[in-house]
Amino acid sequence: MENTALESSEFNWSSDTSDNLLRRAACQEAQVFGNQILPSSMQIKKATVFLNPAACKGKARSLFEKNAAPILHLSGLDVTVVKTDYEGQAKKLLELMENTDMIIVAGGDGTLQEVITGLLRRVDEAAFSKIPIGFIPLGKTSTLSHTLYPESANQVQHITDATLSILKGETIPLDVLQIKGNKDQPVFAVTGLRWGSYRDAGAKVSKYWYLGPLKIKAAHFFNTLKEWPQKHLASLSYLDPTPRPPEEPEQKTPRPPLYIRLYKRLAHYWTPVPKEIPKEVTPEAWREMQLSAIEFSVTTQNRHLDLKRTEDFMNICIEPDSISKGEYIKRGSQKMEDPHLCPEGSQCLQASRCILQLPEDTEGFLAVDSEEYEVMPVEVKLLPRKLRFFCDARKKEQMLQGAS
Repeated sequence: MENTALESSEFNWSSDTSDNLLRRAACQEAQVFGNQILPSSMQIKKATVFLNPAACKGKARSLFEKNAAPILHLSGLDVTVVKTDYEGQAKKLLELMENTDMIIVAGGDGTLQEVITGLLRRVDEAAFSKIPIGFIPLGKTSTLSHTLYPESANQVQHITDATLSILKGETIPLDVLQIKGNKDQPVFAVTGLRWGSYRDAGAKVSKYWYLGPLKIKAAHFFNTLKEWPQKHLASLSYLDPTPRPPEEPEQKTPRPPLYIRLYKRLAHYWTPVPKEIPKEVTPEAWREMQLSAIEFSVTTQNRHLDLKRTEDFMNICIEPDSISKGEYIKRGSQKMEDPHLCPEGSQCLQASRCILQLPEDTEGFLAVDSEEYEVMPVEVKLLPRKLRFFCDARKKEQMLQGAS
């Protein structure tokens, strides 16, 4: 017993020492940015951090203050930390936010979804959506971190790497889904929407905590006792993918000399305005189908990003309800690891926009970036390359190499 206790204490000491070395190295790297001398004409960059202290079972505040906050302050940024006290507060705070040079989300999928929804609901969203966004993964589920940063089993390493990536300034454009129901304002997502039996079972896994490693199988098993097969009926209309225009770098053209501006104004004044020929509007070619599925999902391509793709579309996955109970329970474990997995045998569609109509007596919930909403008919519209996120330069290089 004494040997076991001694070995355990040695392991903890070694782990703490390793984490402290990672923090120190990251702070030293951040200090390099802080030591840079700015020209007198350049102002210190402002960073607004939205921190959800309740993320990661209440550990997010401690994780942020130990691993991310020192790096941000040493870098020379003018940092403002806004802590959220309740669910939905981030959306309201975004409406009041003044101009900033960067937005940093410290939390999980839910916090990120709230921030981008509040951002894109603003009246001046066209200007504010150009502000780059940093994501520090502190939540139980931080799906987007798989796209932005290299995988790491060490949480301290993962957080410090993400924070340093924000300072280095490399960004990638990500698609956003605009999801509009028949009641409220639209919500926005960077990952996707899920409606079905796997989502329902996954939401109940924590209730079976006392079963340890069997809790996932238990949640899916008990879900099969309610009704089988579990059918989710709907009517789906969708539009095909759209061609992707080339991404043009933002360049400010120099203002022409005064005499050229005067000449253009006079020429415009004396030249008669040509009559506009009305363009023939091509009606949108909607495709329609009836579906019966065990699960339905709509996802962006952000998880497996192709920076050189030639079409803009979201992925629609319709999983057949003919699956057996045993296969359902087995696949449930896979779905917990990758909620937006579209398994073999599913119907996969690509669309730029879709409308999901439901029978009037439909009950239950759907998930938008892991956040739960009451199920209702929805219209999902793809907003291609809507937001720019800070990322690790190595991950961006991998995306460019994979696309070539």
